Amino acid sequence: MEKPWLQHYPADVPANINPDAYARVTDMLDECFVKYKDRPAFYFMGKMLTFKQIDEMSRNFGAYLRTRGLEPGDRVALMMPNIMQYPIAMFGALRAGLILVNTNPLYTPREMRHQFVDSGAKAIIIAENFAHNLEQIIDETQIRTVILTSIGEMLGLKGAVVNFVIRKVKKMVPKYNLQNTICFSDAVSQGKKFTIPKHESGPDDVIALQYTGGTTGVAKGAMLTNRNLVANMIQIRAWLNPLFSDGASPVVLCPLPMYHIFSFTVNCLAFMEAGGANVLIVNARDLPALIREWKKYPVNLMTGVNTLYNGLLNHPDFRTIDFSTLRACVGGAMAVQRAVAERWQQVTGCQLTEGYGMTESSPVITVNPVDSTMRIGTIGVPVPSTDVRIVDDSGDPLPAGGDHIGEIQARGPQIMKGYWQRPEATAETIKDGWLCTGDIGFMHPDGFFQIVDRKKDMILVSGFNVFPNEIEDVLAMHPKVLESAAVGVPDEKSGEVVKVFVVKKDPSLTTEELIAHCRENLTAYKVPRHVEFRDALPKTNVGKILRRELRGL
Repeated sequence: MEKPWLQHYPADVPANINPDAYARVTDMLDECFVKYKDRPAFYFMGKMLTFKQIDEMSRNFGAYLRTRGLEPGDRVALMMPNIMQYPIAMFGALRAGLILVNTNPLYTPREMRHQFVDSGAKAIIIAENFAHNLEQIIDETQIRTVILTSIGEMLGLKGAVVNFVIRKVKKMVPKYNLQNTICFSDAVSQGKKFTIPKHESGPDDVIALQYTGGTTGVAKGAMLTNRNLVANMIQIRAWLNPLFSDGASPVVLCPLPMYHIFSFTVNCLAFMEAGGANVLIVNARDLPALIREWKKYPVNLMTGVNTLYNGLLNHPDFRTIDFSTLRACVGGAMAVQRAVAERWQQVTGCQLTEGYGMTESSPVITVNPVDSTMRIGTIGVPVPSTDVRIVDDSGDPLPAGGDHIGEIQARGPQIMKGYWQRPEATAETIKDGWLCTGDIGFMHPDGFFQIVDRKKDMILVSGFNVFPNEIEDVLAMHPKVLESAAVGVPDEKSGEVVKVFVVKKDPSLTTEELIAHCRENLTAYKVPRHVEFRDALPKTNVGKILRRELRGL
């Protein structure tokens, strides 16, 4: 197939990568731990761990897991926010040959039960804040090994203060009763007495069950292999070559939770391979704390979502940060609004680069060039060794151009092996090697891709397709709007009409003012018929707005 996007590749970014450069993710880790042993790997609440320290503790932790009877291929759940224990547990489990099951700490007991039963997890590393929920469902699962940790466990004397505040002052640890548990530090300590037994693991072996967010139905476990994650790690690293041609190692602000596929691959793997140091933010919604942490370090890179970037721009202390070391900011997981991207560059002097991917693609499929050729409003071009096309409802490829809108499909070494124990769902999603993303878009003649919207989010007004992202982009242009979401609601005459939910930046904003703004920027059938002002919008834990919940209101 023709690949017009290759013309936009910087000179030092290859058109193809070798997805078999490492047979296993752990081979890459072993190399990094030696190559960068004395460099900082993670910062958290003033504490720093080097690559060497992470190496030693993860080996000990992996050895401990094997002493508990866990065998290669067994599933182990990780249920923690961004704390030091996460990368140690993650790397340790991988070294022990176990399959990771990343779990959102904010899951309800019902959601936990689904994920643990579906995956067949036999062990869990969980922050004590969420242990009361585990207590309610653990007997319905195969989990027999429970390793508990706390936010402050690895922070020394400061950790005791942190835990006291969390437990006694903020009362963020509800009472629980779990039997035969061990704390994380004790597990690492006990593991010093053992070594990890040798085991075989190949490129096509599954090493992570990364569950889809559940925003479009029941959560399914995407089976990600060594080859998938190695490939995407190298693809991301190659794309960042122009930023670090001077050999410098990046300092990366990591506000997105590492259990999420975006941060898991980009922060925890790709930047590790580059010798980078991640500054862990335990709660990205606490913007004052995030800003305080940012000020402590010469941050070069940041990963985030549109709502986080928008929230920071609207925080009064944000402009007090020194942005002189910032080289790139990457937005993913949801569309980056033009108004947010333009304002971000005005305030920080750094481009907000939009990328695109899915859990099923490990996750990165496309990204904008990290130079002056970046194009706001697009998702950029495919990363090395990746093909992307647009197809019609019959699955036939469409030519380039804004008049040829269809489903985005992708293929490459980062595409998942399939869904865990769901062959029918796998067959519906991967057809002839192409991942059917369910996203609607088109390819510009020069190879840039642009998303219009999700299939299931499309609004049909009198036979005309209306895409929520377009409505939300227009609303974001209004100076009195903080956040918004557009959905379709039933209408006797039109089938559906547009309803918008808006969070005000300025209390004086009125419905009439908002509608007038939309009429100036949208065709009549796209103008919202209903406006509802709210104090906040429902979001996933990574800040992705949940339109489906708004539809049910």
